[in-house]
Amino acid sequence: MEGTVTISLKDYHTFLETASENAESRNKLILTAKELGVFLSYLASREEIKKHVQSFNVQSKTSKIEFEGNKAIISLRGDI
Repeated sequence: MEGTVTISLKDYHTFLETASENAESRNKLILTAKELGVFLSYLASREEIKKHVQSFNVQSKTSKIEFEGNKAIISLRGDI
C-alpha cells in the first residue's frame, strides 16, 4: 500500500523524538530481561522454582520464562 500524508514539521520532529525514545526504552527493557534471566538462573540452581515459573508463564501476557539447563531465558511475547 502506498500513499502520502501531510503533517507539520513540528509533528514530524515530535514523531522522530518519540521513535527514538521508544527504541531506547525497548533496549532498556531487553537489558532488564537479560539481567532478570541471570538472577533466575541463580535461583534455579538453588531452589526448585520451575513449577512456579510454569504457573507464571500461564498467567503472563507479556513475557515467558524458559530454562536451558540451569540458565533462565526471558522472552517477550507479542509486539513488546
